[in-house]
Amino acid sequence: MRSKISALFRPLRGKDVALHAAAITFYSGIAVVPVALLAIWITGLAVGAERVRDLTGRTLAALPDEIGAPRALGALIEAGLNLTPVLALASLLPATLYGEGLRRAFASIARPGEKLVGWRGRILWLPLLAATPALLLSLLLALPTTSRLWLRGGWSAVLGVVLSFLAVWLLLTPVVIWVFRYVAPGRPPWLLTTLIGSFTAANLSGFLHGFVLFSSLPLDLGVPFGGFTEVGAVVAIGFWLYLFHVVLLAGFAATRAVETHLSDDSARSPEEA
Repeated sequence: MRSKISALFRPLRGKDVALHAAAITFYSGIAVVPVALLAIWITGLAVGAERVRDLTGRTLAALPDEIGAPRALGALIEAGLNLTPVLALASLLPATLYGEGLRRAFASIARPGEKLVGWRGRILWLPLLAATPALLLSLLLALPTTSRLWLRGGWSAVLGVVLSFLAVWLLLTPVVIWVFRYVAPGRPPWLLTTLIGSFTAANLSGFLHGFVLFSSLPLDLGVPFGGFTEVGAVVAIGFWLYLFHVVLLAGFAATRAVETHLSDDSARSPEEA
């Protein structure tokens, strides 16, 4: 059993997984705010700014305030809703850096020496960027219900967490499938990509909810940084993004390992099989 699990992560052997995850985290740190601003801006254009504020209001009230998450998200939402076309165009370039970071990390593991790796990642990230308003709107429609249950406390809060986990899992699944099949080099089979992509998305949803739980803990994040709580909060977010990308790399490795195993089986003669 242990050998089978080890075989799933064979593509990561000899690779500095920590360095690759840190590299993606660096790119995502640049891209996450522009991506969010563009998604909020387009969603506001589609359904109206007041509708977005109404859908996010209860969620912001339910978030833990120990590290200032509600204030930061509220400011981000307002900035996105007040974005101008010129600022939106300016945000497009850094928003595509996430695709470049993912492609570079995946290519260095599965296809070293690929040409134009950065531009391939940026271009293949654009369809996901275009779909973010639809994904965000779907999430915003689900959040008021889960937030209302969370605020009630007790078993209602447990149900709210479960429903929130399922909602984020369903939304992340098509994103991870696209990343594994198109942003990453190569084209693994659809069924394989769907199964492992969905399982990876479930783990990523759990990590995101783990960060919400971490945010509710009464921790003084500024202690290791001379009392600068803002610096501690940024480091904490970066750390959770790092763990997020470690899980993503593990899912990518499992997809490639199973694909290679299936290809080897199909290439063998009937006598060898």
